[in-house]
Amino acid sequence: MEGVIYTTGEFARKAGVSVRTVRYYDKQGILKPSHVSESGYRLYTDGDFARLQKILTLKYLGFSLEEIQEISMNDSDQDFVRRSLELQLDLVRKKIESLHTVEASLNEASRMIGRTREVDWRTILHLIHLVSMEKSLAEQYRTGANTSVRIRLHRDFGVNPESWFSWLYRQLDFQPGMALLELGAGNGELWAENLSCLPADSSVCLSDISAGMMQDARERLQSTGYPFTYQVFDCHQIPLEESSFQRVTANHVLFYLKDLDQALSEVGRVMADDGLFICSTYGERHMQEISDLARGFDERISLSEVPLPEVFGLENGEEILRRHFSQVELRRYEDHLEVGEAQPIIDYILSCHGNQREYIQGRYPEFKEYIRKKIEKKPLRITKDAGVFCCMEPHS
Repeated sequence: MEGVIYTTGEFARKAGVSVRTVRYYDKQGILKPSHVSESGYRLYTDGDFARLQKILTLKYLGFSLEEIQEISMNDSDQDFVRRSLELQLDLVRKKIESLHTVEASLNEASRMIGRTREVDWRTILHLIHLVSMEKSLAEQYRTGANTSVRIRLHRDFGVNPESWFSWLYRQLDFQPGMALLELGAGNGELWAENLSCLPADSSVCLSDISAGMMQDARERLQSTGYPFTYQVFDCHQIPLEESSFQRVTANHVLFYLKDLDQALSEVGRVMADDGLFICSTYGERHMQEISDLARGFDERISLSEVPLPEVFGLENGEEILRRHFSQVELRRYEDHLEVGEAQPIIDYILSCHGNQREYIQGRYPEFKEYIRKKIEKKPLRITKDAGVFCCMEPHS
């Protein structure tokens, strides 16, 4: 072994952190020791010290441990590190905006108590809600960033000249004078792509359980001139009037719900008797080649914690929906991907909600080279198996 060697305690003292912190980073796979003695002692080097300084710097800048793992895997990729820093800068700006709102609410609550000598608990509860939103902003933003990665892969490499969001909008048959509710609207991608199609005298309410996503949608669409409205709620309990929408849509949302029947009952309640509910989902073959590719690198990798099509998919969706609607029709979107670049596939895999980081961390250069070799001779053809159910006549 070359260079200075440190025990865990010596290494922790040199770095100015606790032994517990060093052991935690070791356990998480972020900072493994360079050597382990025959008797099992963890031994660190000056190179390990440099890696720890990078980890502590990223932690100070606000990156989560998961993000630090990903940056560490990609630290030789300058473009990846730059994109990560730009995303973090954008998040910091959003946090500043959110804190300004909290500050204004604190000032207003203080002034109100000063004027009336009474505590308005509705105002205080609103303030607590704002603070809670600010604390969850980072997770909301990471979710949005991962969603954007997946949208870009489909947008850039799909062979169907009509995009998914354009096709989805046509299925809505949204006519003048109608009111439409979107559940799980995310950052408003459906409407950003179809602004020129919106009919006169219509109304669109975007909703999402994530306040951060709704803020992103508002910022994205506020300059369009169309009077979108925005609501933050859990679609298990929709706080809107009965029979108030001729159209309701949920794009790749229903398989995430804890109580699907309760949410569908709420959809039927707010939907007009002659209305239409359009909900999209995947089939079991959707993106199968990417899952196979990831498992080819390590058979333990699963890109989804839960097999979403088994919860609500093209194969079982009609049976579930007929418990709530008399008419249900399946329409499939015909498309597949032809991807001849490694990085979009890598970004997609890392954005998924599975265990892939656990088995890729520490092996990122090997993983990147594995993907590159798999597609160097010809583009990877990826199956898309997606569509919508068109539902009418909700059960009373």
